[in-house]
Amino acid sequence: MIDILQLVPLRPEVQKELEARYKLHGKADFDKVAGIVRGCVTNGHSGPPTDMIDRMPKLEIIASASVGYDGIPVEYARTKGIPVCNTPDVLNDDVADLAIALMIMTARKLVVTDRYVRSGRWAKEGEHPLANRASGKRVGILGMGRIGKEIGKRATAMNNSVAYHSRKPVADVPYKHYPDLVELAKNSDFLVIIIPSTPQTNKIVNKAVMEALGPTGILVNVARGAVVDEDALVEALVSGKLGGAGLDVFVDEPKVPEVLFGMDNVVLQPHVGSGTHETRRAMSQLVLDNLDAKFAGKPLLTEIK
Repeated sequence: MIDILQLVPLRPEVQKELEARYKLHGKADFDKVAGIVRGCVTNGHSGPPTDMIDRMPKLEIIASASVGYDGIPVEYARTKGIPVCNTPDVLNDDVADLAIALMIMTARKLVVTDRYVRSGRWAKEGEHPLANRASGKRVGILGMGRIGKEIGKRATAMNNSVAYHSRKPVADVPYKHYPDLVELAKNSDFLVIIIPSTPQTNKIVNKAVMEALGPTGILVNVARGAVVDEDALVEALVSGKLGGAGLDVFVDEPKVPEVLFGMDNVVLQPHVGSGTHETRRAMSQLVLDNLDAKFAGKPLLTEIK
């Protein structure tokens, strides 16, 4: 059987298939098996880092169970002839759904009103103060890839106008392109972030962007925590220079700035963009399918180019 280093588990039903087809080794066994493993199962956070790659002379593929790959040195692996595969497309709907949910939850203060009912305050104090609409607004999207397009469809279906910022205009979308991110923020009620985390995008959503979005604007991040200047975000929320935030991702997960916990204009989620049974199973299956393709001499399904 082919030896595989497994850094993260797959969904149970797919894990069983993986175990039946390959000889699996955990990270604790790395020193013993580094010289024989031919594949690595991981995710976008868990590596393997360059020093581990250097110690695996027979490594032929890194198969990641996530669409993001900021924790994997893809370019370095490529220089050594090792392809890296991720799991695009299968999570598009779930992440787009969550982005829209965070827009609605933050604008309508649904977490706050849920607590209002559960605590018995509705019966004691009467109607809850009014919130804001999430439809008929201006939605700016930072990034217009596969998921950005799905977010745009959903936002449009809610009677919102949609615009976006990316390095260059995307040919097959009907939305206005803003070459400047600050200008997009200035002309948006919601700014939804869905870009990869790279050295170029690190803290791209900075103080200027947040202040342009303004005291009634809402920031939604379903990408990666690193693309937002988290200190500037906290400062903008505390000072009232930013109206609110719906956040699924953070810089140092699972650590979250505790000052956010008490803010009624912030909705927090534990990085669950792809967190459904259906999607996580499909992501796990793609990992297995890429491994099978590699060792059968067939083209990889989702190699990162």
